[in-house]
Amino acid sequence: MRVVIAGAGNVGRSIAAELLENNHEVLLIDRDPRATKAEAVPNAEWLLADACELSTLDEAALHRCQVAIAATGDDKANLVVSLLAKTEFGVPRVVARVNHPKNEWMFNESWGVDVAVSTPRIMAALVEEAVSVGDLVRLFTFRQGEANLVELTLPSDSTCIGNRVQDVSWPPDTVLVTIVREGRVLVPTGDTPLEAHDELLFVAVTEREKELQELLCPHQAKKARQG
Repeated sequence: MRVVIAGAGNVGRSIAAELLENNHEVLLIDRDPRATKAEAVPNAEWLLADACELSTLDEAALHRCQVAIAATGDDKANLVVSLLAKTEFGVPRVVARVNHPKNEWMFNESWGVDVAVSTPRIMAALVEEAVSVGDLVRLFTFRQGEANLVELTLPSDSTCIGNRVQDVSWPPDTVLVTIVREGRVLVPTGDTPLEAHDELLFVAVTEREKELQELLCPHQAKKARQG
């Protein structure tokens, strides 16, 4: 997969390093020569130019990319890159970094954004998740599908413990994508049993989140209704 990343700061270089490690082709774009640190990600391609310019994205061959990532520290630049990537080059998947929470409302399909990643929101969600076993925590939203990535740590009194994934009557429009168990990441199969304190990650539409929590943590859901 070919990925273009606009913004070669710490965030952009870290993303590039992860993608390269997974054998993807990566091009980093930045207009600041000080951000060009080829030794940090030696296997990446580099382009010293302004990613907000149409000519730059044309030179980067964005039409050949499967993913474009707008990862600069400027929300205005990230929105421009996202819009150009989607409307001018038809990039299938556009991911954009949100630096300031007050701007989050703009990062949607109108600006070509498929997935908006707000670091403050994710950090707040992770803090909340750390102290709320049994509560459903929304990590981020997939804008075009109105679906969310949500996390729930299975409490020890869940009625689903011991059941296999295929035996659980999951709500419609929810998909269990990952189980984190004792520091290991598991790809769930139908035969995978659920255990106490499993961290379950789902992609689910908003209106099914309440059903999901009631299924997995009926006691917490009952307390929430009574509270």
